[in-house]
Amino acid sequence: MNGRTGAGLDAINYEYPLSERVRTLLRLEDLFERVDYFLHKNDPQEHHIALLSIFEILEVSARADLKSDLLQELERQKQVLMSFRNNPEIAEEALAGVLRDIEQAAGALFSMTGKIGQYLRENDWLMSIKQRTGIPGGACEFDLPSYHYWLHRSVTERTGQLAAWTAPLYPLRDGSAIILRILRESGKPQSLNAPQGMFQQMLGGKTAQMLRLRLDPSMPCVPEISANKYVLNIRFMAQNTDDNRPRTADWDVRFELTFCNL
Repeated sequence: MNGRTGAGLDAINYEYPLSERVRTLLRLEDLFERVDYFLHKNDPQEHHIALLSIFEILEVSARADLKSDLLQELERQKQVLMSFRNNPEIAEEALAGVLRDIEQAAGALFSMTGKIGQYLRENDWLMSIKQRTGIPGGACEFDLPSYHYWLHRSVTERTGQLAAWTAPLYPLRDGSAIILRILRESGKPQSLNAPQGMFQQMLGGKTAQMLRLRLDPSMPCVPEISANKYVLNIRFMAQNTDDNRPRTADWDVRFELTFCNL
């Protein structure tokens, strides 16, 4: 589940993927955001986090069909959007902009050759760091003196190398971002109530690839979501309880729910 703060910090959006593909896209989005944040910092420990996040992107994107999945979905969305051309209810300029973004993202993905991140796997030095960082405390200076040396290079040098290692992966970021944007905008939110912190809805054939749940941050609870093709269950778990034991909220919880589908 991916918690995101809404505009103006007025709500928290919890996103729950209902397919493995969407789960992967959300993980990639989170990791690329983390790399972008820490890459532009100056401290060696922040650059260490950026590098670890690059390694995580490498693992998440290791699916053999990820690139083809993204290309197929981008092409499908392109065809859907092109059918809206000359529709008086659609802003032509906005539509053209989205189509242009899709074409650029698809072109960049298509240009990616070989296995995703292979250039990283062929860097023995990086792979030695990746192997050691899988061990708790395994990146100490006595384990990886060359990495300790790198962390003491200039900020400009470290930032430049981190950017060079990340840039070839950006087509994944950009393609995923377009698909997730279309997915998030596909549904209409509905205001609902969970009596005593429990909510159930029979789906009756309704399909979705992701659920978005919007909750007031002053509400001291978080949603636990389970769903299949028949029923959706949401249980709101109370937070900051005195005994720290997990328990269901014992009050009515107002929230917004959106079913998102491509």
